[in-house]
Amino acid sequence: MSQAQQSQQGQQLKVGAVVITMGNRPQELRALLDSVAKQDGDRIEVVVVGNGAPVPDVPDGVRTIELPENLGIPGGRNVGIEAFGPGGTDVDILLFLDDDGLLARTDTAELCREAFAAAPELGIVSFRIADPDTGVTQRRHVPRLRASDPMRSSRVTTFLGGANAVRTAVLKEVGGLPDAFFYAHEETDLAWRALDAGWMIDYRADMVLFHPTTAPSRHAVYHRMVARNRVWLARRNLPALLVPVYLGVWLLLTLARRPSRPALKAWFGGFREGWTSSCGPRRPMKWRTVWRLTRLGRPPVI
Repeated sequence: MSQAQQSQQGQQLKVGAVVITMGNRPQELRALLDSVAKQDGDRIEVVVVGNGAPVPDVPDGVRTIELPENLGIPGGRNVGIEAFGPGGTDVDILLFLDDDGLLARTDTAELCREAFAAAPELGIVSFRIADPDTGVTQRRHVPRLRASDPMRSSRVTTFLGGANAVRTAVLKEVGGLPDAFFYAHEETDLAWRALDAGWMIDYRADMVLFHPTTAPSRHAVYHRMVARNRVWLARRNLPALLVPVYLGVWLLLTLARRPSRPALKAWFGGFREGWTSSCGPRRPMKWRTVWRLTRLGRPPVI
């Protein structure tokens, strides 16, 4: 396919965007929406979901949904998806953007259209997150083990929740994000299901979302949710033989990082909760998907 044909097909792909807000960052939200409005090509329809909070003033043409309670990040995003029809199918591509982020370039949506048009097997694109002041990308924002060079694009096995584009055909085939996770690892759950269905995921260094450098542990529930959801992730998606291996590796990694006593207590509480509470339907991935993840550089034991 020639570059001109790719561009023409990309122009035909309709793009929407879902933004979740807690209503406490009105200036940042407005800046993000302005950066979406400035994207080259066809207009992007945007839905802002107030997750248990009123939505601040938004530009004309931006749809808003105010939820009476906080459904968590995946629950809120799923509401946004359904605003574009069942499984988001009123559009071809959905951008998921943090409300305090900012699209750094005006051609990001066009790059997404071209990427999905050129590769029918491509299901998800993970953007590069960079600090707006320094331009630095943290290692944890590069969704692969070899994260020393954030400027290198590659195929990956997961993606970043607040800076990505998803082909809505993926959501129609494998379902949305797991509501019960509330926060943490919901992207990997969707990524593993997508990969098991034959889709691919790309990390693109040239698609940039500016976002202030923060630590995920700023959230009070971070350590509990991370541990609980990692257990759920394994129980839902891994072949039975790999569940104890995966969780054993992460237990050792957590201990090696020497967290504080309160953090470790919260982590073990979440780990226990992950075993004693319902994780939803179990659909273990195929062994060929395990091999595929391994070939992509991240076997599902780490």
